[in-house]
Amino acid sequence: MAGMLSDIGNIREVNEDYYGYHEDFEKKLYIVADGMGGHNAGEVASKLAVDTIIEYINSICSLENLEKVLREAVEFTNKKIYELSRTSSTLYGMGTTLTACLINSGKMVIANVGDSRCYIVDRDGMYQITKDHSLVQELLDSGSITEKEAETHPNKNIITRALGTSPKVEVDTYQVNLQDIFKVMLCTDGLSNFLTLKEMYEIIIKNNHDIACHKLVELSKKRGGRDNITVIIFEGECKDGRDFTGQ
Repeated sequence: MAGMLSDIGNIREVNEDYYGYHEDFEKKLYIVADGMGGHNAGEVASKLAVDTIIEYINSICSLENLEKVLREAVEFTNKKIYELSRTSSTLYGMGTTLTACLINSGKMVIANVGDSRCYIVDRDGMYQITKDHSLVQELLDSGSITEKEAETHPNKNIITRALGTSPKVEVDTYQVNLQDIFKVMLCTDGLSNFLTLKEMYEIIIKNNHDIACHKLVELSKKRGGRDNITVIIFEGECKDGRDFTGQ
């Protein structure tokens, strides 16, 4: 079972984050999205992204190539958001980040556009799997700033890639053996910008999924909560007997 929670945060008037999931006998799919745009356009983009990907993947007959299926789903969704954005001045320029996990037969593929993230917990600890598409990440990659400077950089919210802002999108994908993983967490930057990796790890391993989601969101809000906050936590398939309170 998965735990999920989305919160408007302390300051925003609209929650432009959105999440969704689908579970059946063949596959599992979990998605978080963080919308952007004027008026309520970000809210439209994030919901459309999540709903379209779920609908697209449920229409696929074969999951033999998970990476191909998920990549094509994201590319199709990008085109749909972009085309809708061109139909109205209130929607023009809307977009959304997206991080999605598609699971089948012990294998998990993650797709990422923007700065929403996927983390895993395995035998060695907690790690970020996805890589942000952001100005700060580019500065880190070039060596212009340090990890410490990145934590409080004033342009931390500037992303360099989003779904729906252009006719085509570059999608990063990652393949993971779920049988080596205890827990998986997806979140928007409203959570990851305010909590350290150690804090997230401690909360996840000491609580069941629903309680962990609430504790993560509440701690983020106590730190300021300037953005919307969304988190999904679900089980991996590692069964080596490690004792997690949340299991």
